[in-house]
Amino acid sequence: MGSQSDDIGERVESLLADVARQGGSRAGSAAEDLVRLLVDYYGAGLTRVIELVDAADSGIVLQLAEDPLVASQLILHGLHPVDVDTRIERALDTVRPYLGSHAGGVAYLGIDDAGVAHLRLDGSCNGCPSSTVTVRMTIEEALLRAAPELTAIEVEGQAARPERLLQIGRGPGLEPAVAGSGWRHVDAEDLPAAGRITALTVDGRPLLVCRVEQSWYAYADCCPSCAATLTGQGSRLAGSLLACGRCGVRYDVRLAGQATDGTGRYLDPVPLLDDGAGIRLALAEAVA
Repeated sequence: MGSQSDDIGERVESLLADVARQGGSRAGSAAEDLVRLLVDYYGAGLTRVIELVDAADSGIVLQLAEDPLVASQLILHGLHPVDVDTRIERALDTVRPYLGSHAGGVAYLGIDDAGVAHLRLDGSCNGCPSSTVTVRMTIEEALLRAAPELTAIEVEGQAARPERLLQIGRGPGLEPAVAGSGWRHVDAEDLPAAGRITALTVDGRPLLVCRVEQSWYAYADCCPSCAATLTGQGSRLAGSLLACGRCGVRYDVRLAGQATDGTGRYLDPVPLLDDGAGIRLALAEAVA
């Protein structure tokens, strides 16, 4: 679910393009100047509001910045109380649990003068392009929501192959790394209650989704130890430990689905984001 500010921004750009097509370059330039003046005018008002509120109670400004729509306006006018580096680090903290066996971790290296965020992917996707795509989609979604002022995101990997693993750019005309990759929404009413697991089939793929306290986790519905379904009879979730109903092996859903028996096996994690009306799952077509 895109943010309201994104929808409005796209609509404004579309209307400006229509004016330029119908009225010519002079009309298009005048329309752009008008929009710029209005943005500056309301930006000046918002700046004054933030100054007054901050003088009364700086904590209120931080609370306002927690709202996605307000945050987008604060970022647009350079008024967000949290610096971009902190916002990026917080965004990465939200996605690290979902990278799981696909990656050892993501390190933030900073932003260059062109507004490009640089990160390093530690670990390996074991040569699996599909896994690389899910990692890419998860990082891109989280960072661009937290820091829409970024011009691009580049992630370098220390994997079996020396070349860069992925490069994420913003703007029109960018093609997905894998045809058919994308986010799939699941409504809140189809999700399990805390402490429960449920089976879902998304794009023909059997998945399990569970909730531990306030966090959602999604995995391929297959036990790596015995190949049984993990949502079948006898499977259970106790705390963060998911036990297979057939072989009894337990997996910690909070630790990327790592088996507790010391074998080094992992569940196959599916990156997800909570969009307020349910969750979105990052799925990509298998690549040979």
